[in-house]
Amino acid sequence: MKYLLLLVLLISPLIYATEQPIKGYGNYYSVPEHDEINDATVFKIAFDVGDGAEKGKKNNSMNSLARFINMHVAHGVKPKKIQLALVVHGSASVDVLANSEYKQRFNIDNKNQNLIKQLLNSNTMVYVCGQSATHFKVAPEQLIKGVKMSLSAMTAHAQLQQQGYTLNPF
Repeated sequence: MKYLLLLVLLISPLIYATEQPIKGYGNYYSVPEHDEINDATVFKIAFDVGDGAEKGKKNNSMNSLARFINMHVAHGVKPKKIQLALVVHGSASVDVLANSEYKQRFNIDNKNQNLIKQLLNSNTMVYVCGQSATHFKVAPEQLIKGVKMSLSAMTAHAQLQQQGYTLNPF
């Protein structure tokens, strides 16, 4: 019995590593003995990102959504029970520019585009604040396909809250 337990402990990190829905982002630690997550639990969570990444770098705050998804799927939560929203505003508004627009503006690739596309394909809604976008000269047609322009970040958060989303404090 103890050899079986040892085998499970040795193999489990390998199992978790192959189940990552978001590839190349969202590293996490395995926690084999965690408080149980009820099968009925549905995570409806909004993440708020206002600080932009250094030009040509990944936005680590956006990576938190990938970590949340990968960590929970690896620990038994079904992907359909993870419904996330990313609300982008402030200087982070340029981080959701399509790569062609980003490269034209900053002469370097947008390192966030791949992550945003994977998030959009993983049941995540992405909104950019229209007020910030206007300030930073970001037009709707310049956004990564699937990113939506909200009237404001405040509007997006208010509407998400009415739909049952909670705000992640991190």
